[in-house]
Amino acid sequence: MTPEARSAATASLAAAQTDHLPVLITEVIDALSPVDGDVFLDGTFGAGGYSRALLEASDCQVIGLDRDPDVLSEAAIWAPLFDGRLALEQGTFGAMEKAVEKHPQITGIVLDIGVSSMQLDRARRGFSFLRDGPLDMRMEQSGVSAAELVNAADESVLADIFFQYGEERRSRALARAVIAARSSARIETTGALAAIIEQASPSKRPGQPHPATRVFQALRIAVNDELGELAKGLAAAERILGEGGRLVVVTFHSLEDRVVKRFFQQRSKHGGAGVSRYAPDTPDATAPSFEMISRKAVTAGKTELEQNPRARSAKLRAGRRTAAPSHPEIMSGLGLPGLVASGSIL
Repeated sequence: MTPEARSAATASLAAAQTDHLPVLITEVIDALSPVDGDVFLDGTFGAGGYSRALLEASDCQVIGLDRDPDVLSEAAIWAPLFDGRLALEQGTFGAMEKAVEKHPQITGIVLDIGVSSMQLDRARRGFSFLRDGPLDMRMEQSGVSAAELVNAADESVLADIFFQYGEERRSRALARAVIAARSSARIETTGALAAIIEQASPSKRPGQPHPATRVFQALRIAVNDELGELAKGLAAAERILGEGGRLVVVTFHSLEDRVVKRFFQQRSKHGGAGVSRYAPDTPDATAPSFEMISRKAVTAGKTELEQNPRARSAKLRAGRRTAAPSHPEIMSGLGLPGLVASGSIL
């Protein structure tokens, strides 16, 4: 690497470190327990916080997987600073197996679910109602955008999205407000949608979140099929990891955490999904494919919460792979909303 290239890489790395504070970083590294020679998959690469911590903790290799091409193009500038130990791959959780097929046995996987600070903070990506920009929200920057969704979906579909993915109690009233607004003019920006939701909502009381918070969450999840990809990713991680491999998942809201919690419950109890723990052992019962590293979800401590408010809703769950075969990839019992099973948002 030339001095000029190294200087550019160092500056790009410094910017990435400033852009995003990875949550529960100490707890993630403790759960993965990196040692020399390990190979990890950072399944939601983002600004690379977990990847850098792993690379600094041991002489390991990391595969950084992300569906967002902007993320990988920026990381490609500073990745050479780690002397070939960091490989970058574009893809979704569901494509995880393809991303690792040319790499050695994976010893640990970390998934940080949801949207990154890099995406939220850039108005042109259209993820946040706090910054006016095009109503996009597509992590891969392809497919159906949030603008196309709110301007084309039926009222009942919008209400289901707001309720199932945003847990918005006023979903029907807000869907009606969107339909009424778009009859006059297309809804093209985050600011326009946020104003529609705010006008159709009761006055915000002190301490309450913005009334558009749940609607924006719901649209983002729908546009990117986040819960469906999460379920596929958990099953793929189970198939990828060998005995002793570790799976660490950090979630940020109840819908994500419910899926992860139930996945580990299914995989860590003898008999698997739908089998009573009190039932007698049978030769064909599905053996546990994971043992839990911690029985309860791990949350951020006081110091981290003071430094990084984003960590307040974060939960970490982790399991260690057993020698048992992978369970069948069945989505039932994971607590997924009905829209995930329908397979279409329009």
